[in-house]
Amino acid sequence: MSVEQISFDDRGLVPGIVQDADDGRVLMLAWLNAEAVQATLTTGLATFWSRSRSELWVKGATSGNTQQVVEVDLDCDGDTLLIQVRPAGPACHTGDDTCFDARTLTAAGSR
Repeated sequence: MSVEQISFDDRGLVPGIVQDADDGRVLMLAWLNAEAVQATLTTGLATFWSRSRSELWVKGATSGNTQQVVEVDLDCDGDTLLIQVRPAGPACHTGDDTCFDARTLTAAGSR
């Protein structure tokens, strides 16, 4: 995969679904610009674009909870990345392993 194959949105961003490469759990969703994608592919460390701070951030740079990248896949439309990682600690800023542990929404009519 090359950065040129990615369909970035009008803000120059693409969503990245971060998945544990060993157990398949979805850890988080983050945004990447072209520079973040290139840094992720080059360094092997998950690197994202902070929409609130308008800057690159390497996951775990301050906390130590880095994410070593195993594989990056582009979806069929070219507008979403699946980033498989080996995490060195929790993925969520709350300290949970995944950002999706806190709440479960149930569709109407399901159990």
